[in-house]
Amino acid sequence: MFSLYPNIKLKHMTLNFNTEIYQYHLPLYEKAVSYTRDEATAADLVQDTFVKAFRFSDSFQTGSNVRAWLFTILKNTFYNDYRREQKRAAVLVQDAEITNAQLSHSAHENRGNAKFMMEDIQRALSVLPEEARYCFCRYFEGYKYHEIAADLNIPLGTVKTRIHVARELLKRQLKAYRS
Repeated sequence: MFSLYPNIKLKHMTLNFNTEIYQYHLPLYEKAVSYTRDEATAADLVQDTFVKAFRFSDSFQTGSNVRAWLFTILKNTFYNDYRREQKRAAVLVQDAEITNAQLSHSAHENRGNAKFMMEDIQRALSVLPEEARYCFCRYFEGYKYHEIAADLNIPLGTVKTRIHVARELLKRQLKAYRS
């Protein structure tokens, strides 16, 4: 009978890819589908696993669990492919975000605009009622509603109302910056 994979001598042990290793094809495929959620990608992942097992068969230690060895190769191959894909996608996103128009706009923008904007925001905050300004600033700093309520010893609904009032007043006062 013709064998796709030859017998491989592994440190005083012979593994036959058609019998001892290939018997794990279905469990490996099922695990690969759970990783990739795509049958075609899973089949490729299992194929890559068998290729790596064949290529690195000399690293298999006698007496080790063949199944565990194959599943480790499968998992590591998936993780490495996933990380590689994430890096590639990140590079593509970064390239896609930067355009000549954006570079031109940022190069010509006057930093004074940011200074005037901050002054307008500070002025708008200063005219808010004190209780609304305090709640809004605490929320903006990252505090949760219930933390602000506990700090002021007031009901949660009151905190939410004050923050809502502050937002609405700021929207009206800063409508020139709305884009």
